[in-house]
Amino acid sequence: MAHGVQLQSSSLLRAVGYCRVSTDKQLERDLSVPDQQRQINQHCEKNGWRLVNHYIEGGLTATDDNRPEFQRMIERATDDDHPFDVIVVHSFSRFFRDLIGLELYIRRLAKSKVQVVSITQPLGSGPEHDMLRQMIGLFDEYTSKEISKHVRRGLKENARQGFWNGSRPPLGYRLEEAERRGERIKKRLAVDEIEAETVRLIFRLYRVGDGKSGPIGIKSIAKYLNAAGHRTRQGGYFGSSLIQVMLRNTTYKGEFLYNKRNYKTEEENPVEETVLVAVPVIIDPTEFGVVQALLSARNRLVTPPRIVTGPILLTGLTFCSKCGGAMTMSSGTSHTKKVYNFYSCLAFRKKGKLACDGCNVSMPALDKLVVGRLTERLFTKERIAEIIREIAQRRATKSTQADKRAAELRRRALDGEVRLNRLYRSIEEGIVELDDLLREKVAALQSDRRKAQDALDRLTEATIPAPEVSEGMIDEFVKVMRESISEGSVPFRKAYIRSVVERIEVSDDTITIVGAKLKIDQAVKAKELPLSSVRGFEPKWYALGESNPSLQNENIFFARAKTCKEASKSPNTLK
Repeated sequence: MAHGVQLQSSSLLRAVGYCRVSTDKQLERDLSVPDQQRQINQHCEKNGWRLVNHYIEGGLTATDDNRPEFQRMIERATDDDHPFDVIVVHSFSRFFRDLIGLELYIRRLAKSKVQVVSITQPLGSGPEHDMLRQMIGLFDEYTSKEISKHVRRGLKENARQGFWNGSRPPLGYRLEEAERRGERIKKRLAVDEIEAETVRLIFRLYRVGDGKSGPIGIKSIAKYLNAAGHRTRQGGYFGSSLIQVMLRNTTYKGEFLYNKRNYKTEEENPVEETVLVAVPVIIDPTEFGVVQALLSARNRLVTPPRIVTGPILLTGLTFCSKCGGAMTMSSGTSHTKKVYNFYSCLAFRKKGKLACDGCNVSMPALDKLVVGRLTERLFTKERIAEIIREIAQRRATKSTQADKRAAELRRRALDGEVRLNRLYRSIEEGIVELDDLLREKVAALQSDRRKAQDALDRLTEATIPAPEVSEGMIDEFVKVMRESISEGSVPFRKAYIRSVVERIEVSDDTITIVGAKLKIDQAVKAKELPLSSVRGFEPKWYALGESNPSLQNENIFFARAKTCKEASKSPNTLK
């Protein structure tokens, strides 16, 4: 069945022209649109058609129908008053560069008795003309994809050379001219110090807060910035979604990932298609890593908000050692009608003795015990210095192993470079021909070289020497931690405790406080505290020096009460 429309007598036909260019630059500077209009005018005059309107589209691709002027034209063409009979285009590629889209709209217009006519590709009506139009549409689609492929390749190479590809830079950066190549101006990112201060403030608020109430959540950061008069680059208010995107943007730590996502589907591209561009650093990579850990730990699917901001000091940290379940607050009333608060095993309270025998411990007693033991046994100059030394020794051992691995990766990368250069030279000198088999060989060598270099880069980044810890840093850390876990609001104290404590295990006769040595090391070296909610998988710390062969001296801190039952009676019975 033919989908063309049999044209009426020329004197009765009304026509509109549709002109399109792919970029805004073409629309502003190029002669393409005026030339398309001129040819459309001449074609209508030659055929005796009355030209009633022009629809001009700039800066949009024809691979989809997401084009305002195009949609306005289609809606008008299908109106009941039948305003025109013909849509005139310079070529079908101006109308659509997708075969399916082209045919769908041709058929939709045919139902309203409107035909699309190409000046440079004249077709009649009938099955053979439909087939020819489809072949033209298929070729246009192929050409568009080929052009897109070459453009993407050029943009990726531009990114590899460290240049910016034209998108709007993130808040905190501006574009500056790097060099000129003919009429082309190559630009790079530079730090905008005024905006960068806002970026640093956002990261600082999320990590340590404003110094009054501990770390601040994403929604609260937006409120804080708006109340303080901070505005986005466009002059608008900050919102939670923008703060979330900024906190996860690796550009701020000096790593812009170009071509990370497909611009149409928003799906992530394969790693080998992504280009890592080095840009100026606004947020120290160590601080950025801490914030990423906090974002993961504070995810409401991982850690409920009440655990971070709730009014109970040890919420989310206290666990029953019998069943491993969490302990939550419960209350009881004495005969004098005084209310007592306890930490109780949740499994026992909800499922009964078959799930766990359970135990209760006085909330004030446990809070006081934990704070006291941390102050007396962990936050001392001697103990912190010992932990720092152990971490340093462990890093030194890993560094030796990393040096051997780095040497092997350098050898592999250099070997791949030498072999590729040998092949390139042979091709240039005409010794071998670049056939399909040789292309595969070259691609394999390039892939091996890239993988070795990427692994070497990651290893080099992971083995950056840690900053030295001075006695003054240890003194300051001990002082801040002692004061901060004892004074201030509960969320503030909780943030500092969670910065070093992973869990508190309660049994009938022992209360065990467990933390990670690496978290202590990170906290001492941090410019500000606390590094709260960072989950660790490093060897455990302890304060009393007990050995634990089962953990190969990856130690645990023990704080003991007489029994949990005695602790429940009165805080005074705790030792």
